[in-house]
Amino acid sequence: MVACNTLKDEINMVISDLDLNINIYWVDSGLHNYPDKLNNKIQEKIDQVKDTDNILLLFGYCGRSIEGIKANNSRIIFPAVDDCISLFLNGIEPKEKLQENAPAYYFTRGYLENEYNIWNEYKYSIDKFGKERSKKLMKRMFKNYKLIRVINTKAYDIKKIIPKTKMIAEEFDLDHKIIEGDLSILYEAFQQNWENNFIIKNRGEKINLNDLGFDINMSNCSY
Repeated sequence: MVACNTLKDEINMVISDLDLNINIYWVDSGLHNYPDKLNNKIQEKIDQVKDTDNILLLFGYCGRSIEGIKANNSRIIFPAVDDCISLFLNGIEPKEKLQENAPAYYFTRGYLENEYNIWNEYKYSIDKFGKERSKKLMKRMFKNYKLIRVINTKAYDIKKIIPKTKMIAEEFDLDHKIIEGDLSILYEAFQQNWENNFIIKNRGEKINLNDLGFDINMSNCSY
């Protein structure tokens, strides 16, 4: 398996629940800010995998990060989702329904622990430009959002991150809400139920984003 480090809590929980022993190649989630570098790193990890029929690639679209990825000696199986949020909510459709009701910025513990997350960018901006200018910039960035949604994936104690996510919401004048996650797609991935929510690429076949069946213009990580 090659997976985004942001998913570590949830993936480790699913693997433990299913009592599996899987070789995992983690990719630094901070590379989402640099899609080309992320693409190169994913391909590098894929190339390191030896002597296996199938590689689970647990990433979303995330700024074209998986476009053109291939494995010469294995099949690649990856979820047909736009980003990690959809993996935590059992697909694109549930996320789109939530977004229609109230556009939101999403958090899990995995995101908060990523040193390149939006809150740390804000603090860096304050050091560089001052709080007043930084807050104006961030409010402009959040202008289309109504609230912050924290996804309770049950992979960790959510109470430990709520004070911080509430503080972030208050700082940017956003509402704050906890929603229940659904990790069905991750369970399907490890149980090899790949018929409905996954795409399978044969040996040497490059990932083509047209295979995903959704508008590629919508697919930027909202983490």
